[in-house]
Amino acid sequence: MNKIKTYTFLQNQILLMLGLSLIPGLAYIALGWMSGVVIPALVWYALIVAVSIWGWHLYSHFDLIELSRDELKVWYRKLIIFFYIIFALWTVIFMLYAGKTVNNLHYIAIFTQLGASVVASTLLVSDQKLFFPVLLVLMVPLVGYFSLIGEWYGYVLAVFSIILLGVLLYSSDNSYRLIQKNYYQAQHDSLTGLLNRRFFVDYLEQVIKRLQYSQKFAYILLIDLDHFKTINDTLGHDIGDKILQEVAQRITDYCPKEYVIARLGGDEFTIVSGEYEADKECEKIAYAFSEKLLQILKEPYTIDNHNLYISASIGINGIGNVANNSKHFIKEADIAMYEAKAQGRDGIIIFNDALAKRVKEHLEIERRLYFALEHGEIKLCYQPQYNCDEQIVGVEVLSRWDSKDFGLLQPGSFISIAEKTGLIIDLGNHIIEEAFKTLKRWEEKGIVLNQFSINISVRQFLHSSFPDEVERLLSLYLDENTKRKVIFEVTETILIEDIYRIQTAMQDLKKLGISFSMDDFGTGYSSLSSLRDMPLDELKVDRSFVSHLGEQESDEVMIKTILSLAKIFKLKTVAEGVESKEQFDFLVENGCDMFQGYYFEPAMEKYTFEMYYDEYTSVKRTLLEA
Repeated sequence: MNKIKTYTFLQNQILLMLGLSLIPGLAYIALGWMSGVVIPALVWYALIVAVSIWGWHLYSHFDLIELSRDELKVWYRKLIIFFYIIFALWTVIFMLYAGKTVNNLHYIAIFTQLGASVVASTLLVSDQKLFFPVLLVLMVPLVGYFSLIGEWYGYVLAVFSIILLGVLLYSSDNSYRLIQKNYYQAQHDSLTGLLNRRFFVDYLEQVIKRLQYSQKFAYILLIDLDHFKTINDTLGHDIGDKILQEVAQRITDYCPKEYVIARLGGDEFTIVSGEYEADKECEKIAYAFSEKLLQILKEPYTIDNHNLYISASIGINGIGNVANNSKHFIKEADIAMYEAKAQGRDGIIIFNDALAKRVKEHLEIERRLYFALEHGEIKLCYQPQYNCDEQIVGVEVLSRWDSKDFGLLQPGSFISIAEKTGLIIDLGNHIIEEAFKTLKRWEEKGIVLNQFSINISVRQFLHSSFPDEVERLLSLYLDENTKRKVIFEVTETILIEDIYRIQTAMQDLKKLGISFSMDDFGTGYSSLSSLRDMPLDELKVDRSFVSHLGEQESDEVMIKTILSLAKIFKLKTVAEGVESKEQFDFLVENGCDMFQGYYFEPAMEKYTFEMYYDEYTSVKRTLLEA
């Protein structure tokens, strides 16, 4: 990629070289008249003018946007020829005037040749293909000239010329290496040797402009290694760095030469393809390319006697003739990559309009969620929980966002967004406080419940202020008897966090009287050790198992297993999503303790629940009296 910098640098030298040739060249016409060689001088100057016109043409036709890679290579070859010819012409004029001792013109010729050598070593320093042969063309005739003088001083001057040639070559070569080193360090990642983010963004800008001009298409891949942080945390950064180097090498070996590869930072890599004529063709090639790359990256890694297996998530974004900047295309590829992670990792997602619309909606939800609390739009609903005799024994607190813009949103539409933005802390504290207020009100109204379940986010649970905030709210709203009815429901994702930290936080909360329920049990990360080690009081059978009862035998076996495990570990069980009598009967027969779902009642607002409870207890009292 240093070639682009070299091309640009040399283009800028063309104009300087034209000025240094055309203006001093006029002096040689006058000198030619004085020495009787005006015709050869005029012919020489005409050649300088012709070559200068060609040089101007090369200068004006250099365009990184309009010229393809192959066209840039052709332009560069012509540029080399231009510099060879124009410096060769200065050697010709030296040879023409070197023998003219009248008026000491040979001194002027010698000085001019030395000056041309210094100019060449300065202007052409960025390219070894230029300064090395050009300096030889300029200095060797001087060495020969001094040698042919036939006097001792001529030989001394010839030796000095050789020394000067060596100095110029040494100086130019050192400067060239320093320039190349600075180019490399500015453009490349020090760990992997790939191009870095800064260069990649600039390069992508050029690609976008060129594609807008050519009406062709390319694609960008954003690659992120799955669970790479776990490797760094468990095996150390030295192993992690070696994996990154191996990943970089695999990508480099797989990609064609026209593809540009960069490391954006951390474990993120990106690739820009070559150019294609059709949009759909480009998309198909991108997906097939990514599938093969994914398999290559998943092959085992042997690092310092560790056999490691790593997958990756890849986001693809097409680059076409749409006017946009590099950061926009990288962001879209990044969105596609995170969508691949959200869908389970080890996958490929192409950015499209549907994904863009969904992201836009999420951003709008995120923006408006900031004001939902202060506008009082977060509502709580309460779904009754029943025992085997279909008596109300508890409720689960469920949040709803009653937005004037989006309507009534379920937790799945905004809780994950709140977790990502950090709003979950304030939102979670608000839910707990409002739930505690309700529980206090119901206790005062004589609504008797055995338990009161509140869903707690993992991010909220692990926040440093969470135990203190819970203790503050408990002391503010609930007495010793009532607080023991509170159950915090956590999902299985909590088990992928720091287990020691989780257990410590749970033990601190249990000292306050809080019980714990494992929600959605059986769908994620649970194990027998987690049931043994975690201070749980209850398991909730996920609705995905309950809803398929009677359809798949495996779900029945799974439910029986979960209920049996709960008995072994002396945990209460709650089945959610019960929608039919057949499901209820099956669960009762297999020892489930509590139930909730549409078979009984959906979640309802606070005052609706109060009326329902009054009606329920009234009917129950009437039946008992009868």
